Amino acid sequence: MSVSTQEFREAMSRLGSAVNVITTGNITTPHGFTASAVCSVTDTPPTLLVCLNSSARVRPAFIDGAGMCVNVLTSDQKELSGIFAGPYDMSQRFDSADWSVLETGAPVLTNALASFDCQIDRIVEVGTHSVIFGLVKAIRLGTSGGGLMYFNRNYHDLPHSHGGDS
Repeated sequence: MSVSTQEFREAMSRLGSAVNVITTGNITTPHGFTASAVCSVTDTPPTLLVCLNSSARVRPAFIDGAGMCVNVLTSDQKELSGIFAGPYDMSQRFDSADWSVLETGAPVLTNALASFDCQIDRIVEVGTHSVIFGLVKAIRLGTSGGGLMYFNRNYHDLPHSHGGDS
């Protein structure tokens, strides 16, 4: 029995994910998109993976050896997620927030919940997507607040975590 594309997509909509803005380039010529397909690969060495549709207009900007930053969005950043997922050009996307840099020079969202500054180690093409592996070179733990999740084709706010405080 074969699984249909529609059946697979419906099931995947029930797998909640954090919402992230993924960036590359630099402050002068930035590129970025919204992604929920991000996960940890290993902590030795610290490595993440990001999935990007191979036909996305931003795809050519992501190349082996370049910097890439995974910026984890807060519950207050739903609008920013929509901007980076929409038809806006790169200057419009990046003008909608404040940016800085860490080790790789990729744009880092100043008020992200967390930012993982990575060097792209390799890109593997799988079906319709590029799987981008990033070696984490620096981390910024930013704004405290609630997280932003995408589940069942809608945004959901996660409550603020106090990091184990009682």
